[in-house]
Amino acid sequence: MAQEEPTEETDPPKKSKMPMIIGLSLALVGGGGGFFAAWSGMILGGSEAETEVAQEEVKDPYGDIAFIEMDQMTISINATPQDRFLRFRAQLEVPNGHKENVTKVMPRVVDVLNSYLRALEVTDFESQAALTRLRAQMLRRVQIVTGEGHVNDLLIMEFVLT
Repeated sequence: MAQEEPTEETDPPKKSKMPMIIGLSLALVGGGGGFFAAWSGMILGGSEAETEVAQEEVKDPYGDIAFIEMDQMTISINATPQDRFLRFRAQLEVPNGHKENVTKVMPRVVDVLNSYLRALEVTDFESQAALTRLRAQMLRRVQIVTGEGHVNDLLIMEFVLT
């Protein structure tokens, strides 16, 4: 009989992981280099003049504003079973150039806010978003009285309903 020759079973050679490792490392290096180039302004950066202007703005973004404090106001709120009062105090954020003009018309501002707050009812204060809504309404009225661009914001310092 013929002898059977033992056949060796050989495993196929394993695929090398070297291309994947090289590709991953090149992707990381390329991503890091792209980030640095964009961050440093080598690509997608503005001109030096724009960069200098942006840096000046970052140095003092609040340099051109002033605050005008309003006197505390106590307003009676329409409540049938008992008298309710609102104690209100605020400040106006204005550009420095308009501080004097807004101060001149402060009696009108107080009048408009007083009239608006007296027209409110207790139910207007009950929702969670009431203060935000009231603040927006008061700011708009103040901006109408003082003129466009004269008042940036209305900051509520005290708002107590008793």
